[in-house]
Amino acid sequence: MFVQPDVLKAMVQIAVQHVLEGQVERHLGAQPYERAAGRQGHRNGYKPRTMKTRLGELEFGVPQVREGGFRPTLFERYQRTEKALLMTLQEMFIKGVSTREVNDVLEAMGGFAVSPGLVSRATAELDEQIRKWRERPLAAHEYPYLIVDARYEKVRRGGRIESTAVLVICGIDEAGRRDVLGYWLGDSESEATWGEAFGDLKERGLRGVELVVSDAHQGIRKALAKHLQGAAWQRCQVHLMRELLNKAAWQDRKGLAADLKAIYTSEEPQACLAAAEAVAAKWEKRLPKMAKALRAGVEDTLAVLAFPREHRRRLRTTNMIERQNREFRKRTRKVSIFPNESSCIRLFGAMILELSEKWQGEEKRYLNMERR
Repeated sequence: MFVQPDVLKAMVQIAVQHVLEGQVERHLGAQPYERAAGRQGHRNGYKPRTMKTRLGELEFGVPQVREGGFRPTLFERYQRTEKALLMTLQEMFIKGVSTREVNDVLEAMGGFAVSPGLVSRATAELDEQIRKWRERPLAAHEYPYLIVDARYEKVRRGGRIESTAVLVICGIDEAGRRDVLGYWLGDSESEATWGEAFGDLKERGLRGVELVVSDAHQGIRKALAKHLQGAAWQRCQVHLMRELLNKAAWQDRKGLAADLKAIYTSEEPQACLAAAEAVAAKWEKRLPKMAKALRAGVEDTLAVLAFPREHRRRLRTTNMIERQNREFRKRTRKVSIFPNESSCIRLFGAMILELSEKWQGEEKRYLNMERR
């Protein structure tokens, strides 16, 4: 899916028309109205030409030559490189890549070029679309379940490269449909940063939250206690297991992983706690730090057992967001270091808008809320 298809369509039409003009000038050996001894013919107006693309039907004016013999090779080349061209144009104004760098790529693909003014207009339109989406009201729905996670990107600020947290909060509404409620940039996952995120959601009308699923970061927990009082907190089971396995030597991890998974086979909290105590006792001499962390953290991973059985599998972890984070990582890896905060907001905004549209358009609901 391409962000801002109307903007991309305009960019492509302008770029392609520019290339057609360049081709006819090279064929004639002269610019319009130029008197040149080596001229190979004369212009004879334009012939309209349409072409179907991923962005819809594009319209061009193909230059005509009175003496004939001019056949633009652009269209065959464009059809071969269409997808690459569209993706390049999109990456240009999403990622903050310089116009010169983009033009180098487009020239290598076949002489395409885009003006800085067009890039600026396209960027401004995309930024405005993202701003409206981030500020949209949420009061039309209740969101019983929130899934919360963060990832880190490198952003250049004031000549320094800083690690920047990108906080993402997704919700599942009363109809069982999932959506991305918002994303925020911060210097860390502090209580203040997460508090700003939860506060923003509440100002936009967030209501009906019953359960929040996240890792055990202290900033999240403190912000939840302040802004979403009364909502249960589910510690991601996968995050706890990773933390515990990291306290074990590699030769012990396979056996420990099997024991940890067995803790969650029961649907009764007391049975799970008893199983966890048995695992802690089994490994205590060999892995005392792991046993201590297991005893301290396992109960927080059982909050989901108070909710409908049909919902538990999808609410016991933050996997819903983490799968998307892996996709985000594939695209942000190409950027490596964002040139500024705006470009980071722009790229994540474009990706998250696409994800939001995809989730909202799903035919099958993520959860059957009639089972509540």
